[in-house]
Amino acid sequence: MLQAIRNKMHGWPSIILLGISVLAMSLFGMERYFTSQSDTYVAKVGKHEITLREYQDRMNQLRQRASTEQGDHFDASMFEKPAVKLQVLDAMIDDQLLLQANADWGMRVADASVRDTIAAIPAFQLNGQFDPTSYRAFLASQGKTAEMFENEIRASLAAQLLPDAINDSTIVTDTQVNDFLSLATQRRDLRYFVLPAPKLADSQVTDAEINAYYRAHQADYMNPEQVSVKYIEVDGAKLTPDSTPSDEQLKKRYDEEKQRFVLPEQRLVSHILINVPANATPQQQKAALAKADKIAAVATPANFAKLAEQDSDDLGSRRQGGDLGWLEKGVTNAVFDSTMFALQKGQISKPVLTPDGYDILWLRDIRSGQAKPFDEVRAQLIKELSTSAVDRKYNEVAGKLSDNTFQNPSSLEPAAAALKLPIQTTPLFSRQGGTGLAADPKFIAAAFADDVLVQGNNSGLINLGPDHSVVMRLDKHVAAAVRPLADVRADVQKQILDQRIAAAAKKAADAALARLRKGEPMQAVASALGASLKTISEAVRGQTAAPAPLLQEAFVLPHPVAGKPQFAAVDMHDGSYALLALDKVQGGDLSKITPEQRESLRQQMAQVYGLEARRELLDVLRAKAEIKINKSQL
Repeated sequence: MLQAIRNKMHGWPSIILLGISVLAMSLFGMERYFTSQSDTYVAKVGKHEITLREYQDRMNQLRQRASTEQGDHFDASMFEKPAVKLQVLDAMIDDQLLLQANADWGMRVADASVRDTIAAIPAFQLNGQFDPTSYRAFLASQGKTAEMFENEIRASLAAQLLPDAINDSTIVTDTQVNDFLSLATQRRDLRYFVLPAPKLADSQVTDAEINAYYRAHQADYMNPEQVSVKYIEVDGAKLTPDSTPSDEQLKKRYDEEKQRFVLPEQRLVSHILINVPANATPQQQKAALAKADKIAAVATPANFAKLAEQDSDDLGSRRQGGDLGWLEKGVTNAVFDSTMFALQKGQISKPVLTPDGYDILWLRDIRSGQAKPFDEVRAQLIKELSTSAVDRKYNEVAGKLSDNTFQNPSSLEPAAAALKLPIQTTPLFSRQGGTGLAADPKFIAAAFADDVLVQGNNSGLINLGPDHSVVMRLDKHVAAAVRPLADVRADVQKQILDQRIAAAAKKAADAALARLRKGEPMQAVASALGASLKTISEAVRGQTAAPAPLLQEAFVLPHPVAGKPQFAAVDMHDGSYALLALDKVQGGDLSKITPEQRESLRQQMAQVYGLEARRELLDVLRAKAEIKINKSQL
């Protein structure tokens, strides 16, 4: 075939055609080397991609929150489970569906809401007021600008716009509240008696019975698997800096980071906001401006607070007479910022159009930026430098421990000698944990990991908390084993007798129940069996006067029909049985419900109904949206 092609390829037109074909094939072939064929998003909701970075940021936030809340009990491995990863991604998809619905329906978060939310965060408050210095320090620690953080808050608030609107519009009627209360406080009239414990005719247990029961229930008589480990611990709390920072070092750091101790210029501002709707018509905008001009024309420092209380649409500040506290550049939007810093002390601005509407500003005071003197921050610098020195020392020692134990996987001795750290040993402990470090889930997991338990190697560096880590190796291993029969013989014999008693009690209860259902009077049956009949009128759920198993069964039984009681035999979970009669069922006495209790229940029901409505809305949004999940990125 190649020869045939070669025979036909003569002349310059053929050569040109061949060259074009080769070039095209080369370009298309090379494109595959420069074009990635894999999707880099974690999920795609419509045209919006949830990026791997966004997903990782959400996971890190949840890990940090769980670590803070759970402390030493925090288990980071939980976040590696596929089910947990998908659960987090589902929540992000729900947020994106709600954000897209906001855009479709013209819903947005007002700048005032973002500002009020940030100002209400406790970490940014000092003496109950928003503290710009704390806010700025937080932004610096997170490596974020004010705009970035505001966008995060705006997104979180935006995801709640629809759910909040659903909750606010949820109506719970008086009938629904009454029906629930009537059921929750339902009253039932009961009679019952507890059967006496049966006496066994045969209390002898043979060796054969003991042996047979022991063989059949060996799992009940196991000593758990146990280990003890040797370990080297590095604890930052026990480390001390090699030296105290000198004044020269402190002053050098102060000069290098002097901007940290400079308070920015701040302005004490009040405002009156005349809201302009998001989709306002020209007539609405004109009316809002006219109202703002009218207020600005009569506003003075003396009456500004009163005017704000009467006319401002900013619900967060109107109760304080429009007071926004001390503000600095970058905290508010650009138009508000420029107007605020263009005013002189005591001056009131004309209405300016901001994203929320028309704002009238009153600059009440100015606080110039100034630096704290060295002596005032000296103690803070010492603490920071000392902490940094301890952190460096911890990282150095922990790093050397990790390297040394990795290079010598069969012993802790070289690392202990090189770092002058003691080798400690735990008592035996099981997979359920022990005392001290052996109570830490991460310590337990490492001790029973294959690398330590089976292969006999040193573990990797195990992080138990901030500046706290260990490396361990197996000391002793005691395999799980059945306890000898001689040690558990008495327990086995008791179990056999207890089972006989339970079977006899069940048989007696069934016989008594059959007599009651045939129509024998309950008092007569109780007397014949040597039991005492008890009566409870208008029993309610959660009542402590009746045994819990009895009360639980009483509220499961169907209503009596035609005045005939409903009967049941009840296992009391202590080896005994009771015979129960349900005589009457009444709804709850709603006259005993206080208005406060009723209103509290109404709010709880509204919240539950709102959550269900939110779930239904998300189901509808999911059904309409094209959602793709890229599990390879999880």
